[in-house]
Amino acid sequence: MIPPLTTTAAAFARYETVRPRLPQAVFGGPPRPLPSLADTAELFEGCLLDAFGVLNVGDTAIPGAIARMADLRRMGKRLCVLSNAASYTRRDAVAKYHALGFDFTPDEVVTSRDVAVARLASIAPGATWAAISAEGDDFHDIPAQVVDAIASPDAFDSADGILFLSSQRWSAALHTRLIDALARIPRPFVVANPDLVAPREDCFSQEPGLFAHDVLDRLDLPAHWFGKPFGACFDDALARLGLPADRVAMVGDTLHTDILGGRAAGLGTVLIAGHGLFAGQDVGPYIARSGIHPDFVCATI
Repeated sequence: MIPPLTTTAAAFARYETVRPRLPQAVFGGPPRPLPSLADTAELFEGCLLDAFGVLNVGDTAIPGAIARMADLRRMGKRLCVLSNAASYTRRDAVAKYHALGFDFTPDEVVTSRDVAVARLASIAPGATWAAISAEGDDFHDIPAQVVDAIASPDAFDSADGILFLSSQRWSAALHTRLIDALARIPRPFVVANPDLVAPREDCFSQEPGLFAHDVLDRLDLPAHWFGKPFGACFDDALARLGLPADRVAMVGDTLHTDILGGRAAGLGTVLIAGHGLFAGQDVGPYIARSGIHPDFVCATI
């Protein structure tokens, strides 16, 4: 198995090596530091909100995040969670946010799973997909033929395409099997979570993007990416908000997904530095090294 990314520096370095596969964007000058998201409220009519590192860390709501959402609603701001979590359906995502204390409606949540699923038919009409998924995923929300490739690894060889939703059950043996199968028979490779890592309470989880980029490093194979920083998820989320991109802020904790993607899509950008990928770090050197400049940097939401 490829080495896990266990530190901010390691995750940042890997994001930089895969930068040619990410969208391009032109950035302005240095970001403006602000105490919290509240200080940007007069500048935007709506917010796209990353979940991990902005609203919650693992299964814990970030202190003040629930109250901040209530404040923004009272100000008439439109809100939408835009998450790269593809392990579970939007219904399950909404249920998770409710359990944490947030009041988002189903129309206020867009997951990378939603975005990918909506486009499978255009990628490979009538295909059978070998899905790399979380335990218990029954694929009822996917309007295609889907096989659990972890329960039935022969699907890597027989399916018409590969759909990477979750790394929860991934292993070194399965990773090798996937690479071998795609090397023998190249097929559509859909990655529904471009994240390399996600912040948990005491560690970084290793996400599908980490393994997908390793596959692409080894094979001359195109991939279909869905989720931040890629454009389709911003299109879908902006359609939910009903606002032009320049009146919306992308609020996230990661430079190479939230901020790069938001800027490429024409949104304002706010980096929350105190809880997610950069928690406990001086984010300034990372911004300088990458050249990815958020409009604003806030310690907390």
